[in-house]
Amino acid sequence: MNIKFMWKTSDSGGGNCPALYEAPGGYVTQGKKIDDEARSQLRNVAPNEDAVYVPADVIDRLVQQRIKDLGLA
Repeated sequence: MNIKFMWKTSDSGGGNCPALYEAPGGYVTQGKKIDDEARSQLRNVAPNEDAVYVPADVIDRLVQQRIKDLGLA
């Protein structure tokens, strides 16, 4: 799968994480794994799945970009 870097959170401490990448038909997120307490609240996690925390500004920027791409703004 080819992925393309889009952007990282504005609060990144110097690295490129958390970040969002464009992928064929969707997106890939890069971030810190959630802790065991949060993980225990997930539903039906398959063996090949994991979860990462994504700051709101990463998702908010994606929403803004999609609205722009669709010509709704």
